[in-house]
Amino acid sequence: MSPEEAARRTAETIAGKAGFAPRTALILGSGLSGLADRIEGAVEIAYADLEGFPRPSVSGHAGRLVLGRIGGTEVAVMAGRSHFYEHGRSDAMRPALAALAALGVETLFLTNAAGSLHEEMPPGSLMQIVDHIGFFGVNPLIGETSDGRFVGMTEAYDRQLAMCLQGEAQAEGIELHQGVYLWVTGPSFETPAEIRAAHALGADAVGMSTVPEVILARYLGMKVAAFSVITNLAAGMTGRELSHDETKELAPQGGRKLEALLARHFAKVPA
Repeated sequence: MSPEEAARRTAETIAGKAGFAPRTALILGSGLSGLADRIEGAVEIAYADLEGFPRPSVSGHAGRLVLGRIGGTEVAVMAGRSHFYEHGRSDAMRPALAALAALGVETLFLTNAAGSLHEEMPPGSLMQIVDHIGFFGVNPLIGETSDGRFVGMTEAYDRQLAMCLQGEAQAEGIELHQGVYLWVTGPSFETPAEIRAAHALGADAVGMSTVPEVILARYLGMKVAAFSVITNLAAGMTGRELSHDETKELAPQGGRKLEALLARHFAKVPA
C-alpha cells in the first residue's frame, strides 16, 4: 500500500468514527492535553487504532485523537505528538499529518511548551511563533523524491491568520508575545552556551518540537499558526537546572490563556 493510500484509509476511519471531516486541526504539546478535555461532543480515537499515528513515549502526551467542536468549529485535536529525540526521525509525524490532510484539514494550529530567552517573557507567557530556526535538526522531507520537497518557507506561518489571532488576543485581554522559535533535537536540555548562541541567532524561545510539523504541513498545503507556552527561562538565565517536571507543571498556566484565545477564534471564525 502506498503512503497516499494509507493516508486515505486512515482518513476514512477517522471520518467514519467521528461522523464528520473537520477542516481545522490542533497538535498539543507537553502538559497541554487539557485543551482536548474542553471539546464539545468529543469522539476519542486512540493513536494505537490509527495506522501511522505516533505512539508517544513522553509523559504529558496522551496519545489520542479527539474530534468535536470548539466554539462551534469542528476540529481534530492530536493530544500528543512524536519527537525527534524518541527515535531519531524528523518525519515521524508525516503519516498522521498526511491522514489529516486527506481528511480535508486546511489549517493546522500547533502548540508547544518552550523555554524563553527573555526575562520579559517569563513562565506562564504565551508566544505566537512568527518564524523559526531549524539549524539543529534534520529536515523531515529528506528522501522525498517529488519536486514538492522544495517547499517555500518565507511565510511558513500564515500572516493573515497571525494578524487575526493578535486582534482576538487583544480583545480577550491576553498578552500575546510574538517571536522566533528555535528547534533543538533534545532530549537533553540546552547548555547556557547554546542558549547564548540561540540568542545571537535571533531566537526568542527554544523547544524540541513543532518545526518538523510546520515543514510537513506546508508541504501538504496547510495553513499554519503556532504558539509556545513558556514554562521556564532558558538554561543559564536563572542558575537553576531545568526539568521536564517543571514543563508539565507550568504548561497549564499559559495553556489556559491559549484555551481562551482559541475558543474566541473558533467562535468568531467557524469552519
